[in-house]
Amino acid sequence: MHNTLEINTMLDKYQSTGKKATRDGFGAGLHEIGKRNDQVVALCADLIGSLKMDDFIADFPERFFQCGISEANMIGVASGLASCGKIPYTGTFANFSTGRVYDQIRQSIAYAGKNVKICASHAGLTLGEDGATHQILEDIGLMKMLPGMVVINPCDYNQTKAATIAIAQHKGPVYLRFGRPSWPVFIPENMPFEIGKAIVLSEGADVSIFATGHLVWKAVEATQILEEQGISVELINIHTIKPLDEAAVLKSVAKTGAVVSAEEHNRFGGLGDSIAQTLVANHPCPMEYVAVNDSFGESGTPDQLLEKYGLNTESIVAAAKRAMARKG
Repeated sequence: MHNTLEINTMLDKYQSTGKKATRDGFGAGLHEIGKRNDQVVALCADLIGSLKMDDFIADFPERFFQCGISEANMIGVASGLASCGKIPYTGTFANFSTGRVYDQIRQSIAYAGKNVKICASHAGLTLGEDGATHQILEDIGLMKMLPGMVVINPCDYNQTKAATIAIAQHKGPVYLRFGRPSWPVFIPENMPFEIGKAIVLSEGADVSIFATGHLVWKAVEATQILEEQGISVELINIHTIKPLDEAAVLKSVAKTGAVVSAEEHNRFGGLGDSIAQTLVANHPCPMEYVAVNDSFGESGTPDQLLEKYGLNTESIVAAAKRAMARKG
């Protein structure tokens, strides 16, 4: 077992330096990749301010296309631009980026293998007061089932900015998911982003916690609590849900023999299911899900909703203890 001092030292570099929304990271990353690559173009469905596209538009107005409240058309235009060698980044809310236009994504982007980056803000419960009709909790499942689709769910401003820049180098369709609220910034600004490579935030021997998106920070908080109680936690940031870093999952589980998955998504079809498939085929062991339990959301503040639906720090602590107890 790793001692607590050793693990806390590893976690020290992942302390919060303030709060910024992950959607702001997208806007900053889009502007930066626009400066680096003149083939990058941006499309939006009447939500420029919400997607933080203003700086890109100011500097590259000829490479921006306002599609209005016509998301299906936006996807078709993006597919056409990709056919001409451009690298389109589409932007709207996650609900409209996936559920509303699933047929167009399946036929015109995934099946056609187009190099389109589907960038989706306001995902999950932390959308908050807009309520269940906008809080999509099924989007990861929808997108990861499409052959050839890469699915990325970064955890803070810095990682979202880095991911936005990195996906321009990937040839093929990408779904990039991020959120609305201000959120702790804790990933180092200069940390490279590599698609499909998980990041070990702390090493441990008693339980593995695999977290994605906003819940990575909640898992950091949970890890600190568990360590204070003498429980050695291996905490891994799964920013890329597809392709999943199966090697990292199996290496961790071989040490700990107990697993928790944590995500701001329905428990069916998300990160937890991807990890469970890997485990059942290679290393069966006790596993607990921290996710929305097959329900829609409702109106409330992000913190209220995360608490009510069992996605807060305390829920991750409890899940880790349940997984450990099942090791027998």
